[in-house]
Amino acid sequence: MKSKNGPPASNVRTTPQENNTTAPGSAGGSAGGAAPGRTGAEPKPIAPSNTIGDNCNPDYFKALRWGVDSLYLSYQGDLFPEALQRLKALKELAQSDWDDKTSLAQCVVEGHTFEVKDRGAKLFPYILIDGAFHIQLSQGGKVPMAYVQIASQYLAHVGPEKAEQTLLKILAHFGNLTGRARVSRIDLFLDFVCPEHMEWDRDVWVTRASNVDRYAENGTFTGWVIGKGGILSARLYYKLLQATKNKLNYLLPLWAEAGWKEDQSVWRLEFQFRREVLDQMRIPLLDEALKHFGGLWSYATTEWLKLTIPSDTDKTRARWPVHPLWGYISSIDWETPGGPLLREFKPTRTPKDEQLYSRYFSALVSYMAAYGLDDLYQAQEDMTAHVVSHFMRRAEFDGVSFDGYVAERVAAKRREFNTGINDPDLAEKIAKEFTERRASAYRKAKDGM
Repeated sequence: MKSKNGPPASNVRTTPQENNTTAPGSAGGSAGGAAPGRTGAEPKPIAPSNTIGDNCNPDYFKALRWGVDSLYLSYQGDLFPEALQRLKALKELAQSDWDDKTSLAQCVVEGHTFEVKDRGAKLFPYILIDGAFHIQLSQGGKVPMAYVQIASQYLAHVGPEKAEQTLLKILAHFGNLTGRARVSRIDLFLDFVCPEHMEWDRDVWVTRASNVDRYAENGTFTGWVIGKGGILSARLYYKLLQATKNKLNYLLPLWAEAGWKEDQSVWRLEFQFRREVLDQMRIPLLDEALKHFGGLWSYATTEWLKLTIPSDTDKTRARWPVHPLWGYISSIDWETPGGPLLREFKPTRTPKDEQLYSRYFSALVSYMAAYGLDDLYQAQEDMTAHVVSHFMRRAEFDGVSFDGYVAERVAAKRREFNTGINDPDLAEKIAKEFTERRASAYRKAKDGM
């Protein structure tokens, strides 16, 4: 996508510092970098880069997928009075000491069954969550009415444009939006296959960032984070390892559809652009940023960060030749489709079957070991009987029937997993109560009370 307004020009480059860090999981969490500095002149437009096909040397480099991995948006506006009353009532239910009340703290909008949290954030007292959106709401005014994170897996299903279309329909139920979506953070990613070992010396990175961190897990190199803690950052990490560890199974068939083979390592390069960077680039709004992915990627991979081949004869690092891998990476064509999308998606947060089976099996074999049992099926019957007996006593202590106790626990999990609504008529009841309260307040005001 051609960029009309590129980032500010700057000749400032900072010598990278290296930190050898052992971190659990993948190559670090959120990472940042130094902001591109302003020179006082108008930002110069980014010239469109010469793109190359991702298959011109498939034995060395193959791009599998590219697009938006993380997206955080904010919207100005004002909550409807009815919506505010409903959110207050649902939050009160979430704060109840009784499970049969907290399980009702749900909100169904546009086919999404949200869990309403019992606590809010500093500026956003109301939080709604499902597997697609993490929505924080305020009454509006000087504070944005909504601050929203869109889930990575949902973006892999529909892309950012369609995801925001659904989000707008949801927010329309809560208030009147008075402006377009502003981007608080957007992460652009590229998943690729390459035989490079990636564990270079830190001097290969020529960057405006002030730090370069190398990560490893149990002695195995997992990746790099450039510019940790700032408003622009990069992560290059072993995505296949992270996907396997974090059960991101939905990625494997997408990679396979793009030509990945199971014996190949998949790496990911991500650039994280925060609001301050987009403001400097004069593309703070989502609809503007969507048109400038090519410019953002070009700036990040040609001006802010480069992977180079060190020279023993030239001490000026800025003149070192660009690494062949970086040539492929920087030339990804963002005007073309970024690979296959996920065909199916459910906005639920249910544990994976493998996790449920693993927990059950672990509890069962622990029971067998504790009681000296060898027959799995007999142990299963014995354990079930003891579990039922134990919770029947707990239900009796709580003053409810065992069936009622089980129903309460299922309802609580249904709310947590976004798998169903526990009281379909609750919204109508809250609306009726709000209407009655407003009518009562009007009558009192009219009578001078």
